[in-house]
Amino acid sequence: MRIIAFESGELGSWDSSLLIFLSSLRETSAVHRVVFDESGLPAAARRLLGLLRIDPHNPAAPPAQVRMVERIGAWALARWSDGAELATLAGEALLRAAPALRGKARTRAGDLSSLIYGTSAGALPMVALVNVLVGAIVAFVGGIQLRRLGADVYVSNLIGVTEVREMAPLITAIVMSGRTGSAYAAEISAMQGSEEIDALRALGIPIFDYLVLPRLAALGAMMAPLCAYAAALGIFGGFAVAVCMLHISAGIFTVHLRDAVAGADIVLGLAKSIAFGGWIALAGCRIGLRAGRSATDVGRAATSAAVSGIVGVIALDALFDVCAQALGI
Repeated sequence: MRIIAFESGELGSWDSSLLIFLSSLRETSAVHRVVFDESGLPAAARRLLGLLRIDPHNPAAPPAQVRMVERIGAWALARWSDGAELATLAGEALLRAAPALRGKARTRAGDLSSLIYGTSAGALPMVALVNVLVGAIVAFVGGIQLRRLGADVYVSNLIGVTEVREMAPLITAIVMSGRTGSAYAAEISAMQGSEEIDALRALGIPIFDYLVLPRLAALGAMMAPLCAYAAALGIFGGFAVAVCMLHISAGIFTVHLRDAVAGADIVLGLAKSIAFGGWIALAGCRIGLRAGRSATDVGRAATSAAVSGIVGVIALDALFDVCAQALGI
């Protein structure tokens, strides 16, 4: 039998840290089936330890079910807090939209121009590469399946509707989330670490007008042109595959494409892209403002912003599709 005993004859003063240590040692002893002999401890310490008595048959403090419920509750409260903060930012953006259009927002034109360039011309190569490849993949896979049914001529319908309604807005938003949303979070998080945001608050400069509003305006305004650009390139990628690999004539492809894509499809795709841009900007700014002040927090903020942006974009896309189906669009 293994026993832990104590000799406290030479012990002078002690405080609560001794009780914390003894309580932890007693729990560990119970787990490893070691006898914990308190007789050598001071009488006062034994009485206080008696108030912390544990169940010898179940030494782990809370049962597994209780711990699981606590974790689920903590996760739910954290997500509720995140949703409340995001709703606050969205509401503030709506309230500040009208003053911003009248030129009363405290946003520097130089910052806005730089952000617009970063979300437009700076993003064109990546958006072009990804959407051309996606359009080519959709055409190749869809054309092979349609050929089995003898309907490969309708591959242009598939490419046009898929690119305009779904793939161009969704793929462009995913690219911008990883490229721009994470950059927003990293920039604002770095400003937190260098205490620039504290300095702005001390000078009375509204953080929302100075940091959030220009990023939201830049990305929200540029997502629609980027989506149109991406859709055109995606259709071009599909056109190249259809003509060169599936041997469909360019004229037939163009005729079917024009008949397949309706104005409602174009409007839906552009509306999706604007909503996606607003979500990405708000998510990136919110995460950056909540980040810590260390260098590690900058990386975590960038990663979290990219993940949150992509997940939110996919969820919004599903919501748009459900609403469009209900409205018959």
